[in-house]
Amino acid sequence: MAPEPQLVDPANAGQSTAWNGDQGAFWVDRADRFDAGVEAYREPFFAAAQIEPASVVLDVGCGTGQTTREAARLATTGRALGVDLSSPMIEQARERSRQVPNAKFLQADAQVHPFPAESFDRVISRHGAMFFGDAAAAFANLARAMRPGGRLVLLTWQPAARNEWMSTFRRIFTGGEEPAASPPDPGRLTEPDMTRELLESAGFADVRITGVERPMFFGRDVDDAAEFVEAQFGWMARERPDLAEVRAELRENMAAHLGEHGVRYASAAWLVEASR
Repeated sequence: MAPEPQLVDPANAGQSTAWNGDQGAFWVDRADRFDAGVEAYREPFFAAAQIEPASVVLDVGCGTGQTTREAARLATTGRALGVDLSSPMIEQARERSRQVPNAKFLQADAQVHPFPAESFDRVISRHGAMFFGDAAAAFANLARAMRPGGRLVLLTWQPAARNEWMSTFRRIFTGGEEPAASPPDPGRLTEPDMTRELLESAGFADVRITGVERPMFFGRDVDDAAEFVEAQFGWMARERPDLAEVRAELRENMAAHLGEHGVRYASAAWLVEASR
């Protein structure tokens, strides 16, 4: 299906190309695996959202729609709208949501999309708000779309050094130590002080940022997890002549992380809450 006509901020053009190309196709093909990977964050995320039966919810960066469907089921007399840059993800979200009539989907750039003013009671985003090219403009646009008294709830990653899965896979595939930390980027929402300043400048108040740590699932066994992670991170080792050794090291590391519930690594996120 061809992408729907949409308004995309030039700052997000690269993201739009990626999510409507190979990267979007990769996520669609492995939608269940990505959802399972962060399943442990579902309870704190939705507890913070406080979705009520009559709530009107906007899910930013909804992907294939799991969080939108969950929001719609909680908003029994309300509704949920999931938006994403990716046409293939939105197409799959619609297909998977046929039995959830109050869950709707729109291919849109939430940074600039002209949402009706003061139309949402809740704005949520599970690992989607980190991709805005101009975070200040995006959050100002979302604040405009929220009703007074509405709630914003975001889940974002903490820095890579605090995420075992991220730092481990990068180290194995690059063959060296974890790359030197780059200067903090407010748009990636990894630094609480920057995130708080960003949201307050956009018109949000009562900003609360809480650290949450949960195990991330990567596969039912070593072979299953290795196939998934190599598909996601393997490009880092594409030019390495010792690729067989890289794969062996990955499997050895995963074997040490294999337990009763599959291959799991420690992870750390920020749960960001704010009011309008």
